[in-house]
Amino acid sequence: MPRLRLGLAGRLFAAQALVVLTGSVTLGLVTAAVGPAIFHDHLRQISGHVDPDAAQHVEEAYASASMVSLTVALFAALAAALAVSAYLARRVAHPVGQLAAAAADIADGHYTTRVAPAGLGEDFDTVVAAFNAMAGRLVDVEATRRRLLADLGHELRTPVATIEAYVDAAEDGVLVPDEDTWAVLRAQTGRLRRLAEDLAAVSRAEEHQLDLHPRRVAAADLVGAAVAAARPRYLDKGVTLSERVTTERADVHADAERIGQVLANLLDNALRHTPAGATVTVTADRDPNGVRITVTDTGEGIAAEHLPHIFERFYRADTARDRTHGGSGIGLAIVRAIITEHGGRITADSSGPGTGTTFVVTLPAAGERQ
Repeated sequence: MPRLRLGLAGRLFAAQALVVLTGSVTLGLVTAAVGPAIFHDHLRQISGHVDPDAAQHVEEAYASASMVSLTVALFAALAAALAVSAYLARRVAHPVGQLAAAAADIADGHYTTRVAPAGLGEDFDTVVAAFNAMAGRLVDVEATRRRLLADLGHELRTPVATIEAYVDAAEDGVLVPDEDTWAVLRAQTGRLRRLAEDLAAVSRAEEHQLDLHPRRVAAADLVGAAVAAARPRYLDKGVTLSERVTTERADVHADAERIGQVLANLLDNALRHTPAGATVTVTADRDPNGVRITVTDTGEGIAAEHLPHIFERFYRADTARDRTHGGSGIGLAIVRAIITEHGGRITADSSGPGTGTTFVVTLPAAGERQ
């Protein structure tokens, strides 16, 4: 025999019905056990002589009237209670069923599904709001995943196509290997290697698997080392690079090599988008939340619609421009992951195209990291 499976509404109704039936039976038993004894006691307290036959008749009449009225009242109350229980069970189960159906749609990949508030109270509305927020984030994640795969395919397609063309030409005898040929092949394989290393780095960072060796280090030393390393590239392009440290005692507890990687990435990014004759400034000072390192350029700037996404993997405000300059689109994602791993945060601000960009790195001061 197949087992009967009740839905949420059926289970709620059955539970309510069981409570009502239990209460009704209890009420009937207590009334039957206590009522006649109390009535008989009151009958004996009547002054004067009461004929035994009359007393028996009165008691039987009371018992009969009580039983009939109690039975009618119990059936009426039971019917009313079951009707209310059915309504409440349906009222509660319907939005829960909608939530379950929406969850099934999300599981099938329909991330635009949303659930309307049911008015069942603050707790259930909180669940609905959390579900809708989760669905919204899944939409963003899916869009990022598709863009990531498309960009990754594009990143791989160019060097692979170049290498394949050179190999085909060599096999057909059209191309004679020379220094230029090896240089092109080396450049393309290097591009593939850098892409693989960047992907591995950002994955380790986002999964909190970075091998950090933090120590107390002055922010001025971090800025000075990064500026010194980047200065030759800035001189080659004709971009002015300056540094300004407002306090010498702004110390952080950080992995100097990783923070150096962050600053090198930010400086390379600023150089890539700053024209000759412009200026990039690096500052370090104290901040109410710790130590603040700022990289400000007077270059191309970033449109407002791109600012919330620039730390995502493979995101580019100008795809063609960045690929021409050889960026993989992963650098800022690595930067954010490293800073987050240090317990800090990074923000970007720009008033729009042509107004420059400011990146602000905030790190806990030495001794303040939780």
